[in-house]
Formats: sequence, structure tokens, C-alpha cells
Amino acid sequence: MRAWRGPAILSFGFRPFFLGATIWVALAMALWIPALSGSLELPSQFDAASWHAHEFLFGYLSAVIAGFLLTAVPNWTGQLPIVGWPLGGLFVLWVGGRAGVLLSDGLPSLAVALVDLAMPVALTGFLAREIIVGKNWRNLIVLTMLGIFTISNAIFHWEAARGD
Repeated sequence: MRAWRGPAILSFGFRPFFLGATIWVALAMALWIPALSGSLELPSQFDAASWHAHEFLFGYLSAVIAGFLLTAVPNWTGQLPIVGWPLGGLFVLWVGGRAGVLLSDGLPSLAVALVDLAMPVALTGFLAREIIVGKNWRNLIVLTMLGIFTISNAIFHWEAARGD
């Protein structure tokens, strides 16, 4: 295994994503409770209940899934883990999705969806490479599940854009 010589937070996939998930769940709850009570209006295309559902499924949970899979897949495949700036870039995509959805009021729905979907699509690409290069065919199901999760997020955005 190659040693990453940069910031420790970028040395394993679980580090930025589990930390980000922890911070996001606390911040999202701090925003959602007053939004649900009507004392805070979120600058989002989503109403408070829809934003809450979206961010806990596709915000918080996607970070937890990413952190787990970025740590587990290298162990399953025998491949080197994704570390350093590629990992940091993936995390920035996740943060961009959270900011994009939260601050989406007045933005084109398609742009918000694309920003939010960038991380799970990139994650699927990274993991597909690891699974295929490692010839770890039995874990292709992971890519299928991640694809279903990503499509579900896209459908959530599509429904919100339609006003459903």
C-alpha cells in the first residue's frame, strides 16, 4: 500500500465522509427543526419536509455509504484505496451537492440536480474501476445498488421540479 503524505483526513475514504456526515446531520437538524415549525424559511426549492427527507437520504446517507464503500472496496478487491486529492475532490462534490440543494431557491432545477448527482455518479465510476480491475465480479451488485440509489435521487429531483 502506498503511503499518502498529505493531510490525514484524505488518507482513508471513511475520514472525510464520516466526519462530513456527522457535521451535516447536526447542521441539517438545526435547520430543519425551525424550518418545520415555520420560524425559518429555507432558501431551497424543496419545502421543509421534502428537504429533510432528501438530505437525510441523499445527503447524510450518501456520505455514510461513500465512506464505507471507499474503505471496504479496496479490501474486497486488493486494490489501493482512493486517497489524496481524488478523495478530496469526491468530498467537495458531496459538499457542493449539500450546498446546492440547500441554496437552490431561484436556481434551475436541472443545475441543482446535476450538482447533487455528481458525487454518487463519480463514486460509482471510482468503485467500478476498482471492482473491474480487481476482477471482483461478485461485488458488481454494489454498483447496481449504488446505481439504484443514484437513480432514486434523480427521481426525487424530477418529482420536485414537477411540483409533486
